[in-house]
Amino acid sequence: MIDISESVMQFLLALIVAGPLIGAAAALLPAPPGLKGESPDQAVLRHGVTVTGVILIAAVVLALGFDHDHPATMQATTDISWIPALDVRIHLGVDGISLPLLVLTALLTFLCALYSYFKMPTGPSPKAFVALLLVLESGTLATFAVLDLLLFFLAFEMVLIPMYFLIARWGGAQRAQAAWKFILYTLLGSVVMLLGLLLIGLKSGTFDMLALATDNGRGLTTSVQVIAVLAIGIGLAVKTPMWPLHSWLPDAHTAAPTVGSVLLAGVLLKMGTYGFVRILLPVAPDGMREFAPYLAAFAVVGIIYGSLACLALAKQGAKGDLKRLIAYSSVGHMGFVLLGIATMTPTGVNGALFANIAHGLITGLLFFLVGALKDRTGTTDLDALAGRTGQALYGKAPRFGALLAFGAVASLGLPGLAGFWGEMLALFGAFRPAEDLSRPAFLTFMAIAAFGTLLTAAYMLIVVRRVCMGDTTERPQELADIQGYEFAAWTPLAALTVLAGLWPALLLGLTDPAVQKLLAGGKA
Repeated sequence: MIDISESVMQFLLALIVAGPLIGAAAALLPAPPGLKGESPDQAVLRHGVTVTGVILIAAVVLALGFDHDHPATMQATTDISWIPALDVRIHLGVDGISLPLLVLTALLTFLCALYSYFKMPTGPSPKAFVALLLVLESGTLATFAVLDLLLFFLAFEMVLIPMYFLIARWGGAQRAQAAWKFILYTLLGSVVMLLGLLLIGLKSGTFDMLALATDNGRGLTTSVQVIAVLAIGIGLAVKTPMWPLHSWLPDAHTAAPTVGSVLLAGVLLKMGTYGFVRILLPVAPDGMREFAPYLAAFAVVGIIYGSLACLALAKQGAKGDLKRLIAYSSVGHMGFVLLGIATMTPTGVNGALFANIAHGLITGLLFFLVGALKDRTGTTDLDALAGRTGQALYGKAPRFGALLAFGAVASLGLPGLAGFWGEMLALFGAFRPAEDLSRPAFLTFMAIAAFGTLLTAAYMLIVVRRVCMGDTTERPQELADIQGYEFAAWTPLAALTVLAGLWPALLLGLTDPAVQKLLAGGKA
């Protein structure tokens, strides 16, 4: 690690949050002359690559300058009064919980911008596409960096409009319906969440998340905490998404362009679970304790439901859509994250945070691959793919087929890859939940979730067999193997999946001290 002054760290964090907004405004200006042989549209797309690249570099430098000996301490903090009448402050900071999410967001957005430079989705002006992508990045990064409840809400909502337009204007079939469903679900959930945030702020006298996590939050009565957890939890559960508030997700993923699906699964879903960890666990522990068994119950239903839906889509003759299948798999994977949070133990919460990062890497890779497969074959229908690819992915495009198989086995939680540790830690957390929670109930939840891992393995292996090997005797069409730009966009995700699987302490060393402090009420 490198030694960086606190003022430089503050600047880097401010740049990470505000830089994409400045880049979005610049993208809408008249485009400067492009490089030799570059069209005006490509020049705008290159601008997106440049801005997201700068933000990624800033995030990596911030991570290198982070004091890894004290990951529970909030670092690179900025605290400026913004609306004195409401005591709303521009309060930024990063610790071991938020740092991995910041880096993941910066990485995925950069890879999406790089991929779009070579494979721009069909739709309106590239200027609008790049601007929306950058606004989306800024809102997501701000969600993980702000330490004020009202700023958190503004950042949380900031991502809705750009994602709506990315789906509605650059998406595929039924994109308008999917975009409206996405924004209506999330907006309705957010209205309820805002009421809960205001209740906490008004009853405690502050919206500062650090103060609430230490002293003021403990002053809230149990009834206030219960109401706040119910209201805020609904909004967060919609964004996660938790069963049965998940129905917007498969439609949104099926209609979204490739980069929209990557960011939706890899980054936006993490905002909901992050809110559970950052706000509800430390600020309203009594309220969380009341709802923890119900949260765990919904989580395991989501695990089983998502897996059964994927099995139904994967079987021959079901006319299942591969993007829709991966979307339903996300419902199951996020169920493990919610189960870990519901245990209210360091083991479970660490597992939830690890599973968040693993899901972002693996599912981001899978949506990249499925998008490229659609570009090559013109479809994501599993029955059609089994016939059109036959044995082509292994025989005609071996690197593509191998990478798709790698993503599938990583998603099913193969030991040695990132997907394994988050699920196992969540199960271990359920084996011994927090003292005030019913152990028999959580042992039941653990058993159901463990059965869900078997279902996950079943449908993922069916997908690999059908898409990579094929079930028909139809003559496979010619397929291009991985191109150079695809290799550049996908390899980092595969490499980090292996790295996190073989070296889990890389993440757990950051999250564990911060989680211990968070669950202890701010005491180191």
